[in-house]
Amino acid sequence: MSTLLAPDPATYRYALYCQSHLLGLSDAPAPPIALYGSREIAAAHGKLLWPSTYLVIDLHGEDSPCGNRN
Repeated sequence: MSTLLAPDPATYRYALYCQSHLLGLSDAPAPPIALYGSREIAAAHGKLLWPSTYLVIDLHGEDSPCGNRN
């Protein structure tokens, strides 16, 4: 059996959110679907899953639901 390296949470700066509430599919805030190290990769995945209802948030930026960590 191989061992896996534990992920470093500081590496995953971008969160992908599905904004299903924009289509009336949800009335409660949803947690992020996944975390990414790259904004471009997060946006590409969001476009594949929900072309018009996704949002990528910088978890270390001003729009972070976790507060500004800069």
